[in-house]
Amino acid sequence: MRSSKTIHVISCHAEGEVGDVIVGGVAPPPGETVWEQRSFIAKDQTLRNFVLNEPRGGVFRHVNLLVPPKHPEADAAFIIMEPEDTPPMSGSNSICVSTVLLDGGIIPMVEPVTEMVLEAPGGLVRVRAECRNGKAERIFVQNVPSFAGKLSVPLEVEGLGTLTVDTAYGGDSFVVVDAAALGFAIAEDEAKDIARLGVKITNAANAQLGFSHPDNPDWDHISFCAFCGPLSKTETGLSGRSAVAIQPGKVDRSPTGTAVSARMALMAAKGEMKVGDTFEAVSIIGSTFTGRIVAEQPVGGRPGIIPEISGRGWVTGIHQHMLDPSDPWPDGYRLSDTWGASESRRK
Repeated sequence: MRSSKTIHVISCHAEGEVGDVIVGGVAPPPGETVWEQRSFIAKDQTLRNFVLNEPRGGVFRHVNLLVPPKHPEADAAFIIMEPEDTPPMSGSNSICVSTVLLDGGIIPMVEPVTEMVLEAPGGLVRVRAECRNGKAERIFVQNVPSFAGKLSVPLEVEGLGTLTVDTAYGGDSFVVVDAAALGFAIAEDEAKDIARLGVKITNAANAQLGFSHPDNPDWDHISFCAFCGPLSKTETGLSGRSAVAIQPGKVDRSPTGTAVSARMALMAAKGEMKVGDTFEAVSIIGSTFTGRIVAEQPVGGRPGIIPEISGRGWVTGIHQHMLDPSDPWPDGYRLSDTWGASESRRK
């Protein structure tokens, strides 16, 4: 076999959502910070296209690139590549990266608990992993500061009329809608409709509401639409189903860690949660993340929280992605049958 490039990947998923991890074959991108490295990857497109486009990738896949950390406290750093975005942070991907680092022996595992600090483009995240018999069984991620944006504002969506929505940031940016008001129970057979409507709502929210991170002006759009089901009380807090629609039109199989963080920030802003309370988020396939508000933390002068999320990850394989010099599609391809008529990728 001949190849002009070989990229080494350990494949993983967190509560159902794919988050592969590049462990070799790619040089660190230029940049003085992990954010600058992220921005290079987002603008350059070469690596994104190779690993995310068909035939190696697909709309269901996320891929993370391990890079040397820039912050002196960090043990490792990673850059997240999603189908249409290169985001500041991702809960499911941070769980996948942590699982690969420990199960793959890249960072030494200490049983029963391994602690490490990871550097995401959006900031440091502190990880605690419960480990047994050589397996990281549960990953706890202390996420970046999260905050509520606009509360209970009107949004006009073609074909749906006027919706009442919230916006929030949990390491990524969301427009949040009431699933029941739109007729959704967050069931598996609703995935296609949730994905389609979610993209439409996200696009409308970007056009009408916009988003601006007070400490990171580069992040100026809403990435996702979170469909949130009703809340029920538990012994330690609250529980509820949710589904997140991801551009260009798929539903997150996991409960989406950044959505859990954003939803907890909204609930804190509305007086429904406080420091120490927990929230169990249930995905469209029945998998769960547990969220907890660790502390209050202002963001750019507005109230915010430090959220923690926890979930499980599993390694699914080891791959070497190759490029034959005669391959007529070196950058891969994408078709509207699965990718949809998505907007051009944001930078």
